[in-house]
Amino acid sequence: MTILIKLGIFIFNLIYSVLKLLPQKKKITIISRQSDNPSIDIILLRDKISELEPGYTVAVLCRKLEKSPLKAIGYFFHMLRQLYYFAVSEAVILDSYCILASILHHRKNLLIIQMWHSVGTMKKFGYSILDKPEGSSSRMARLMKMHENYDFILAAGDGYKAHLAEGFNYPESKIVTLPLPRVELLKSEEYGESVRKRIFSAYPQLKDKKNIVYVPTFRKADDKGLSAALRSLCSSVDYSKYNLIVKVHPLTEIDLPEDTGALKDSIFSSFEMLFAADMVISDYSCIIYEAAVLGKPVYLYAYDYREYMADRDIYMDYMAEMPGPVSGDATSLMSAINSEAYDYSKLRSFLNKYVYMGSSHETEDIVRFIFSHLKNR
Repeated sequence: MTILIKLGIFIFNLIYSVLKLLPQKKKITIISRQSDNPSIDIILLRDKISELEPGYTVAVLCRKLEKSPLKAIGYFFHMLRQLYYFAVSEAVILDSYCILASILHHRKNLLIIQMWHSVGTMKKFGYSILDKPEGSSSRMARLMKMHENYDFILAAGDGYKAHLAEGFNYPESKIVTLPLPRVELLKSEEYGESVRKRIFSAYPQLKDKKNIVYVPTFRKADDKGLSAALRSLCSSVDYSKYNLIVKVHPLTEIDLPEDTGALKDSIFSSFEMLFAADMVISDYSCIIYEAAVLGKPVYLYAYDYREYMADRDIYMDYMAEMPGPVSGDATSLMSAINSEAYDYSKLRSFLNKYVYMGSSHETEDIVRFIFSHLKNR
């Protein structure tokens, strides 16, 4: 396997060396393997670059890397397309791990920025979980030069620069505080109102009661614990007072219990559903940072806390730092919600530590940062 990987890296670099004979263009390329479609952050960034720098073209390459052999072959051909864009672009912006960004020998003047795909960190990743069940092996990380070649890495706030530095294996000097474009939308009353109108049009019943949005984190393992936890939560909600909206990860296959008043939504994203929420329940998901920007009360349903910490671990003292009540018991959590005695000062402290709130034009800030460094290369 090692020999095959080294051979593949050699072949990609050989092709790349030929493509680098092509002249660079006034082009910014954004690459993601999170989805086959561009995220809201990518769309906002693309549009803002086009608005502020009309002399540049923006290419967006989105292709999810999946494990099936057929899709892996498709991704190989997508990587050949990526090679061309790396060769002719002045800057490449990533929101996730990109194999070619790390293994290729790039031009010295190519700017590569990792903006990552989440506001804040929670679960350990990358170099923080090498040789652990959900992480890569140290040998593979070295072989694939995992996360190498970034000029800068963007963070939403100063509070988690050290987390990113550890996960990406970079000095903190390479981590720059610039929140993702979606933070701009979270602050926009006009955008929030438009999303709420669409949600209430699809689900008129959500206008009549307080809405609890439950967003559990994605677990790679087939987790029967989530099914049991969801049943317990659904049975603990007083549906005469609340609506419970369940937003599981798209890759999580789980059904709601029969005869429940809960709603499992598949129309809107978790991000969008936050705008209709009166309170948010999660566990180890970075959705809590977005909820905090909106000022929504956050409750933590950590039904598998010990097991999760043993298998994955997180970057902070969970029990001390979470911005709301933590419980592994659904009944206790609903009691906390019913009490309406939420500590908003703790939520604000959490937000101020982990998300920079001093700007009103986050997308423009990123574009200005990109082009300030292009001019100096």
